[in-house]
Amino acid sequence: MWVFGYGSLIWKVDFPYDKRVVGYIKGYVRRFWQASIDHRGVPGKPGRVVTLIPSNDPEDKVWGVAYKLPEDQVDEIKGRLDEREKRYQITLDVPFYFKQSACGSAQVQVNFYVAPAFGPLFLGEADAVAMAEQIKSARGPSGDNLDYLAKLWQFMRDEVGADAEEEDAHLTTLYRLCFP
Repeated sequence: MWVFGYGSLIWKVDFPYDKRVVGYIKGYVRRFWQASIDHRGVPGKPGRVVTLIPSNDPEDKVWGVAYKLPEDQVDEIKGRLDEREKRYQITLDVPFYFKQSACGSAQVQVNFYVAPAFGPLFLGEADAVAMAEQIKSARGPSGDNLDYLAKLWQFMRDEVGADAEEEDAHLTTLYRLCFP
């Protein structure tokens, strides 16, 4: 089993894995449209974290990391991830394309968690300036919302590379508004 991380699972991995691979899925876009009241914000002052939204363009990419779980620990790790990502629902069997095919194969099927668009914490689209202001001022038990944004941008810059800005324009816009 492979698990795809596109938000905090990129840098906050609290489970064992056999392999970590940078790459992308297609047909989705990453958006700061999910309220966080238990990690990057609190009730009454939520932060904004990312979720995936189906794209109208099947070639749109979301970059992240796929983790191959140890076969003998899949059920235990999946249970821990279900608890960690409890405000999300799981989507199964989505192709993940490796950044570099030196890992053996060019793609694998991954599981990932995505917020339901009808859920109580789904914020949806908003003005970028308003989103940036909310991100700058939110803090929760897992830290500043601004730190979450910065770590996601750092991953894109360091591991995706020169195309990071055009590969995730939404993230780039929010990063530039928060870190002028």
